[in-house]
Amino acid sequence: MPKEKAKKNKTDLLIATAKSIVDIVPFAGPLLSELVGTLIPNQRIDRLSKYVNELDEKLSRFEVDYLKQEIQNEECSDLFEEGFRQAARTLTDDRRRYIASIIQNSLDEEHISYVESKHLMQILQELNDIEIIWLRSYQDPTLGGDKEFREKHKDVLKSVHAHFGVSQDVLDKDALQRSYKEHLERLGLIQAHYNLNRETGLPEFDRFSGKQKVSYYNTSSLGRLLLKYIGLIDENG
Repeated sequence: MPKEKAKKNKTDLLIATAKSIVDIVPFAGPLLSELVGTLIPNQRIDRLSKYVNELDEKLSRFEVDYLKQEIQNEECSDLFEEGFRQAARTLTDDRRRYIASIIQNSLDEEHISYVESKHLMQILQELNDIEIIWLRSYQDPTLGGDKEFREKHKDVLKSVHAHFGVSQDVLDKDALQRSYKEHLERLGLIQAHYNLNRETGLPEFDRFSGKQKVSYYNTSSLGRLLLKYIGLIDENG
């Protein structure tokens, strides 16, 4: 059998398997099945299966007629397809839940378009799971704020500070923590508030890194919107 034909048959088999998985879920399966045929080849069916069940649970709150109508919208179906693509690559249940939450909130909200929801989903794709934890931690940056969340993720959120004489392990961990925060800031998800010298009013700089000292971070409007859409804060969070 020619190589290209064998590859095509494998893809067809994967898509057929995916459709069979989608069809068995109780509520939104028949609607979602129409979208599966457009997925990228060689996706992981087990991941897709878990995602479809998570998505079905979240979509069960909507009327079937409403879902049928919305899925006819090309921008809506494009958002669903992006969700399938990302879910097929994700490794964690949390990430699958975040993606499904964006779909649910996009159907539930009128002030943000499907194109804008897809933009949020693409931002989510740029973040690793540790960065999402750091982003959520800045929603309540006050000392002692959100104790339950911070206790749950204390191993991730334990601050590491590099200074002269520390081990290479500490230097490595400090570099990683800095990179997470800088990445969140570059994406516009958090805002830095910098230290100023009380006497001169001029910025203070870290002697070790040479960078301006950060007093604290907090989530930006975009960061709060992303946290809301992935289900990590509530409407009033």
